[in-house]
Amino acid sequence: MLFNSLLFLLFFLIVTIGYYLIPGKFRWVWLLLASCYFYMYFKPVYVLIIFFTIVVDYIAGILIENASGPKRRLFLIISIAANVGVLAFYKYFDFLAQNINVLSALVKGPQIPLIDIILPIGLSFHTFQAMSYTIEVYRGNQKAERHLGIYALYVMFYPQMVAGPIERPQHILPQLHRTYQFEKGTFITGIFLMLVGLFKKVVIADRLGLYVDPVFSDPHHHSALDLLFATYFFAIQIYCDFSGYSDMAIGAALTLGIQLMRNFNMPYLAKNISEFWARWHISLSTWFRDYVYIPLGGSRVSFTITCLNVLVVFMISGLWHGANWKYLVWGLIHGTLLIIYQLSKKLKIKLNGFVWLKWLITFNLVCLTWIFFRANSITDAAYILGKLFTGGSYTYTAGGIMQLREVFYCAFIILALIIGEWYLRNSVEFSNRKKIATALALGFACYFLGIFNEAQFIYFQF
Repeated sequence: MLFNSLLFLLFFLIVTIGYYLIPGKFRWVWLLLASCYFYMYFKPVYVLIIFFTIVVDYIAGILIENASGPKRRLFLIISIAANVGVLAFYKYFDFLAQNINVLSALVKGPQIPLIDIILPIGLSFHTFQAMSYTIEVYRGNQKAERHLGIYALYVMFYPQMVAGPIERPQHILPQLHRTYQFEKGTFITGIFLMLVGLFKKVVIADRLGLYVDPVFSDPHHHSALDLLFATYFFAIQIYCDFSGYSDMAIGAALTLGIQLMRNFNMPYLAKNISEFWARWHISLSTWFRDYVYIPLGGSRVSFTITCLNVLVVFMISGLWHGANWKYLVWGLIHGTLLIIYQLSKKLKIKLNGFVWLKWLITFNLVCLTWIFFRANSITDAAYILGKLFTGGSYTYTAGGIMQLREVFYCAFIILALIIGEWYLRNSVEFSNRKKIATALALGFACYFLGIFNEAQFIYFQF
């Protein structure tokens, strides 16, 4: 069920109204049933995978808390192995098999049959959220949850189960135990955020997708100018698509009185690559920081080992995004850029007084790396980069996809986004009246300017 569909609007109204009509002690049941229905709408049988990991991690959490010595670590390892095993099987089995088969074919060896299973939607997100629970119980930062239904709701809470934010148990579990009374200001803020997110998705992201998708699908038949537009448009598309989903998820949860963490903080205003990752997909960046980078030694070790840790984290991050070599390359490039930045700090190379230049360099580097993320293959990505930097034709030839005046319209709505987000971030007071007025304006804009082709959110595939 997509957030940008009429079916979700009906679902949201029924769930939210029912939530406040039902007595507080039964609300968790209502939300859990709604979350199950929401997930089963995509492919019903895959809910069994989530039930399996829920039961494993629920039992593991209690065993970890009650155990001592090596047994605690054993139970944690079993829990993580179960989660990673499910993720590896559904997401990476065919990828590994294909690469092994290529090597095997060189020596005329046997071939591994592919299973060709459709990836369960949002598997990477709720698997990481489940793992954070057992890790935090092991570290002593979270008491084991004894209420199986509440724990299941922690994993399956419908607003964020398929594309985050990836929450920590300390933040969400206490909220799921509370009983909320309807609070007008919080509810208005929630609706406002949902419309902000919907605007980003259907007015900006999906409209840019009308240009980006055909150009990246067939880059060899487009000029360098077409590819340049597509590169910058995709950078905005993926931001509006993913941050739009996050806004809608945070807003939907807020209408129920539940606060989710902020997942984006105007990342394209970052002045270096480190700052970009502190602003982009914050819940995933902090997950890798706390559960991979720091346990590896973080920056407490030698600079050489620190660089290696960075590369390992970004390699894993790249593969987390997809079972494809292009994502691994994308991750390695970002890891390398971060190492270069850290090296520049170590050598005390600064651009004092050139804040705009630092921003310009960072933004363009990020946009160029997105080419590997969006292109159909590494070969296509290399071709696009080559055409951009080796004097390809800078004439506009994509008129069959989007007329030049529509390109300028896209540039206008991107400018409107930048101004709007800057205003919201720097506004000292944004009253309920302003939120209602803005929400109404956004609603009309979505209705008249939106692309309602129910395009799937980009990060649903991960």
